Amino acid sequence: MFDAAKSLVGPEPAPIPIEEFRSRQNRLFSQIGNDEIIILCSSPETIHSNDVHHPYRSQSDLIYLTGWYEPESVMFAECREGDWQVTLFVQPKDTLKEIWEGRRPGVEGALKSWAVDNAYSIGELEDRLSESIRNSSKVYHRTGIRSEIDSIVSNAVQLRGRARQLNGSGPIGVEDPSSKIAELRLRKSPAEIEQMRHAGIVSSVAHEAAMRSSMSGRTENQIQAIIEGFFVFSGTSGWAYPSIVGCGENATILHYKENNSPCNDGEIILIDAGSEYRGYASDITRSWPINGKFTDAQREIYQLVLDSQEAAIAECKVGNPYNAPHEAARRVLAEGLIKLGVISQSIEDSLDPVSGHLKHWYMHNTSHWIGLDVHDVGVYKPNGEPRLFESGMCLTVEPGLYFGSWRPDVDCPERYSNIGIRIEDDVLITDLGPDVLTSSCPKTIAEIESIVGQSF
Repeated sequence: MFDAAKSLVGPEPAPIPIEEFRSRQNRLFSQIGNDEIIILCSSPETIHSNDVHHPYRSQSDLIYLTGWYEPESVMFAECREGDWQVTLFVQPKDTLKEIWEGRRPGVEGALKSWAVDNAYSIGELEDRLSESIRNSSKVYHRTGIRSEIDSIVSNAVQLRGRARQLNGSGPIGVEDPSSKIAELRLRKSPAEIEQMRHAGIVSSVAHEAAMRSSMSGRTENQIQAIIEGFFVFSGTSGWAYPSIVGCGENATILHYKENNSPCNDGEIILIDAGSEYRGYASDITRSWPINGKFTDAQREIYQLVLDSQEAAIAECKVGNPYNAPHEAARRVLAEGLIKLGVISQSIEDSLDPVSGHLKHWYMHNTSHWIGLDVHDVGVYKPNGEPRLFESGMCLTVEPGLYFGSWRPDVDCPERYSNIGIRIEDDVLITDLGPDVLTSSCPKTIAEIESIVGQSF
């Protein structure tokens, strides 16, 4: 099955070139004073138990500015005689450790193949960094990632020696650079978009493979294994976030995580799963009947959610406020539920954030940014008002309806008991309108009914 599915993915895009990383660095440096410095740390490795390590994933800002994925690494940038220099401190080559844990680029590899000017062993970090901090006026550093780096910075800032008193040298404060980098990351380049589009295609085909393998009697984790197995089979680094695979009443739990129940005839399965490719996330949700045929009640709710998603995607246009897709989705859902007799309020009353009844069945936002993080960086209301869409921004569009009969807080309509539907795609804002990066993933009722349980 995977070979047939893989043929639908197509070729991998070219990696992001070193020149683009240099451009990103320069855009950040243009916002920094020449007597200020920047420090970015890799995420620490985590250990499950004893010597068993979790799969490693570095800090996204470090990946964005250098393309460096290795652990135990620090990027440092300072301006020397008018020119910015980027230094990477890395794990040195070590034959014994490489025999056990894998090959390392080392200092030589970092200089040869990455967007840096200098590279040193991580063991030289404290001496070289402390001196540069003492000669700076401000340190841009995000605390809480690596405690040892926090200590180096803190000690230098708090130092009140005679030299500082005499000539006023030394840092006067520390500032988190994350907000500046977030503004750069918010608008995706053509090369970034190609990585995200590829991740979206792989994830779309994986969802289709899951649909084709669905049948009554399967368990949630068996279907999870198919979708996540295809992520790896297709050359991605695996999932971008833990998959949600819920069938029946489990589909009405927004962040269901057990993924271990049987899938029974007549139930809807909801899968929220996306792959990560070269650090970039995809995020897709599809919902379908495990036996391949929607009941009349399931069809009513599914079509309503699909209509609301299409209305929301239509609002993903340059110049529209960020909340426009959410408001469009909410209105379609409210109107539909009123027609179905689920809500007895007027449209405007049902949309009220406090007393409206729509929130009983749709209780989350419609969108979030997506990129190097599945919930990507970028302020949604930079001046207290929703940000206006610009070309290059990427977001999810994911309305849903959830009728959990197990809930004691609402009177669930019996007709829609334990139906949970969410439909999610990744959308790029362009000057020509919304570009759905995950458009190859089946989502109409006709498409789904023709695919579920059928081989490629």
